[in-house]
Amino acid sequence: MKRAMTSLPAETIHVAIADDHELARVGLYRMLSSDSSIVIVGEAADGDQLLVLVDLHHPDVVLLDIFMPNRNGLETARELRSRFPTGKPYIIMLTTFEDYSYLQQALTIGADGYLSKDVSRQELLSSLRSVLRGERVFSRSILAIMQGIRSKHSAESLATVTLTKREEEILELVAQGLTSNEIADRLFISPRTVETHRAHLMEKLGAKNAAALVRYAVLHSVYFPGDRRPSDASSAQSAC
Repeated sequence: MKRAMTSLPAETIHVAIADDHELARVGLYRMLSSDSSIVIVGEAADGDQLLVLVDLHHPDVVLLDIFMPNRNGLETARELRSRFPTGKPYIIMLTTFEDYSYLQQALTIGADGYLSKDVSRQELLSSLRSVLRGERVFSRSILAIMQGIRSKHSAESLATVTLTKREEEILELVAQGLTSNEIADRLFISPRTVETHRAHLMEKLGAKNAAALVRYAVLHSVYFPGDRRPSDASSAQSAC
């Protein structure tokens, strides 16, 4: 006798919220906690409180407002990335400020997403799951801004620095979040060769870390968040 197929339960995601407005925190709490796969480990009114929450509860994802007292969202994200250079906690900036300069700073710091506060509940839930898969997430309004910047500067892309075809390929894959081993598999070269190209890229571009490479890739249209990975359409960067 065949047994009925049952779907596996969704992975539990532990989330910390940081916003200096109580109404915003309460709204996010109610919106997210109504989903059985989301556990809110705590709320913070500023960056310092959020850092304490992270030390105590080790959340999978933190939702950060930008403008908060004591330590703002960008400063908090920078501190988190100094403590945890990659992986958890994944950082999503959730803000009313759709300003490209803030987006640039967030990308340079190493944030995993930048969402406008007008995103829907479903879009926010989808974004939480996407960052756990290693994807970067941006709301539609942010993508529209980035598309405009990309179009404006496309003609002068890479004008100041000349990259080889292989360096451009590796830069794009680094911006997508792939590791050296994953890039090596994708391009059929050795991980050591990938590391050599990465070192050359960082020297040419004056980049101190991978986050700086990502920022360069976005600003110079080598990579655009929302682009699909060349051979894996199902792993596309998320656009809420």
